[in-house]
Amino acid sequence: MKGAARRVVIEVVGWVLVVAGVAALVLPGPGLLMIFGGVAVLSQQYEWAEKRLDPIKYRALKGAAESVATWLRIGFSSAVALGLLACGVVWIRRPDAPSWWAFADAWWLPGGIATGITQIASGILALGLLAWSYRRFHGNPAAVRELEQDIDEADEEFRDLRS
Repeated sequence: MKGAARRVVIEVVGWVLVVAGVAALVLPGPGLLMIFGGVAVLSQQYEWAEKRLDPIKYRALKGAAESVATWLRIGFSSAVALGLLACGVVWIRRPDAPSWWAFADAWWLPGGIATGITQIASGILALGLLAWSYRRFHGNPAAVRELEQDIDEADEEFRDLRS
């Protein structure tokens, strides 16, 4: 029974992370990180997921490296993360709808405290990932070159497995 329960938990957690990661690609949140986490969980049970783990991991790291490649990107990413934190605080405080709001008051800041907490958590996570990316990749072209080699090797392995 324990084996079946473990398989169910792996399946549910893995797919929830993958679906949430796909959603976070267009919504606030660390999409590639969540997709990687979901595939990592699913790789404990499925060979197809294990084969796709390295290419996803290296692409997520490549995105991290690109996010700190220039000061403009660092500034924009920081501003978005701080904006998420600010929006989360506003959502939690839930001020009254302003006079210019043309819709019903129920449509003002939907989701309430849960949305605010999610925004704050996403902002904190984004700032943490940005700091980690900066320390690992900014001003370190050797690390970026090594990462690009890892991507090429993982892509080649994946093509060989598909053949």
